[in-house]
Amino acid sequence: MKTADPLRQHLINLLTKAEAHVDLENSLTDFPRELRGVKPEGAPHTPWQLLEHIRIAQWDILEFSKSGKHKSPKWPDEYWPKTEAPPTDKSWDKSVKQVLADLDAMCELVRDPKHDLTAKLPHGDGQTLLREALLVADHNAYHLGQLVMVRRILERE
Repeated sequence: MKTADPLRQHLINLLTKAEAHVDLENSLTDFPRELRGVKPEGAPHTPWQLLEHIRIAQWDILEFSKSGKHKSPKWPDEYWPKTEAPPTDKSWDKSVKQVLADLDAMCELVRDPKHDLTAKLPHGDGQTLLREALLVADHNAYHLGQLVMVRRILERE
């Protein structure tokens, strides 16, 4: 759904569309099953680890944006999965579904005109909803780029 506010719409597009890079949804949902837990030589992470890191970090930013009662995971240990591969195919699918649901929730916060994008969050130390939405977009794009590169390397091996 489009919003009347151009800034809000630009933010939502940045979060969800493939304007300057590939989009999150298509990159995650069609990821080959056999490559999800494989780490290319010299790479620090598998696709599963990158997906889970995106999920955890995005969830943390979303929950922080919504509530001062939220407690962030311990950095860095709780922002990365313990395993290199998803325990099951359903684990990958569940993680993708959560990433997309949390991304939708962040877009709803941005879209809602009751939320002042530039007002400091009352429970933060200077953060705004604008800053948090940009952080999600930046963080997702960074790790999605890694995920795409890992996939391309693995598909050539």
